Amino acid sequence: MALVSRIPSLSSSKTHLKNPKFSSINPIYSLQIQCSSSSQSSSPFTEKHSIVRYQRDSWLYNNITSTNNQLEHQQSSFCPVPSDSSSIRDYDIALQLPELKKLLQLLKVKREYESGICKRGPGNVFLVGTGPGDPELLTLKALRVIQSADLLLYDRLVSNEVLDLVGPDARLLYVGKTAGYHSRTQEEIHELLLSFAKAGATVVRLKGGDPLVFGRGGEEMDFLQRQGIVVKIIPGITSASGIAAELGIPLTHRGVANSVRFLTGHSRNGGTDPLFVAENAADLDTTLVVYMGLSTLPSLASKLMRHGLPPDTPAVAVERGTTPQQRMVFAELKDLAEEISLHQLVSPTLIMIGKVVALSPLWPASTTEDLALAEKKTLNIFE
Repeated sequence: MALVSRIPSLSSSKTHLKNPKFSSINPIYSLQIQCSSSSQSSSPFTEKHSIVRYQRDSWLYNNITSTNNQLEHQQSSFCPVPSDSSSIRDYDIALQLPELKKLLQLLKVKREYESGICKRGPGNVFLVGTGPGDPELLTLKALRVIQSADLLLYDRLVSNEVLDLVGPDARLLYVGKTAGYHSRTQEEIHELLLSFAKAGATVVRLKGGDPLVFGRGGEEMDFLQRQGIVVKIIPGITSASGIAAELGIPLTHRGVANSVRFLTGHSRNGGTDPLFVAENAADLDTTLVVYMGLSTLPSLASKLMRHGLPPDTPAVAVERGTTPQQRMVFAELKDLAEEISLHQLVSPTLIMIGKVVALSPLWPASTTEDLALAEKKTLNIFE
């Protein structure tokens, strides 16, 4: 089957959601701040990968002049070693994140001041799903929350267009992960969320897709709730739904597929082999959607066929679905891994397996003529 780049669609034909108030951005740069008790440290507010990220100018110093005057009376150095055990957790984080240490101190001073006027509890944490990539698929509630946040911790799959919508006073910290590399461990992310919530901040954890679908949102929610922090979930359109809609694939269809199953191609270190489900998942009437399955697809496909799924079962792999960079490969199950390798699809790639894939206007697109006809069909769908 042929490699298919993203076809024009309803979502891509419109201007992305923009708010003029929040449209001014600067390219991210490596910010360094002198800490009196340590050497210079590169800012954690930098992109660890090749995707260009943005940082709002003056985020560190915005609206802190008056608060600094209060801090000068409380401490004599920028990064003092804590004298009491209660602040060890905050200090440990600050060793790597000096800018966050200062922000944390400012928030604590603000909370103490406001607590003197009226009793104030800890801040809230919002786990926000940003959808599969297209910023127009962001929910209105998610938009409202990210525009009112004090601090946002965002993942690799959160698009620049979504970050453009963040409020001008918010601080952004990249905490993304890729296979074999984590900019922050999950434990560090937990502690960051907790520390800033305790300081009274409105903290937003931005995740691609839906935060509770292979996003570790459940782990973060459980950790924070056990610490007495209120956690609110803002659901997002998971990649399976967004990409299926983009390709015109019904995840269920009467007489073709009566159920849909989400699988992961990865397990935690030391966990159970994620492919152990293949025996039960090889169901002709079920649509299979595999997240994070590029590296394990050859083994998964082999096991699915061994347990009864026909080798000619329709399948598709979609890289960066719903974005302008979207690429997709349609193939029969027996050939999908080879086609992915041939066309060098990379993460993030979602894989769909099942008879419903053949219902897409793009299936089969094995020749230039087929592809042109399929694109015309798809355009008619969205007109």
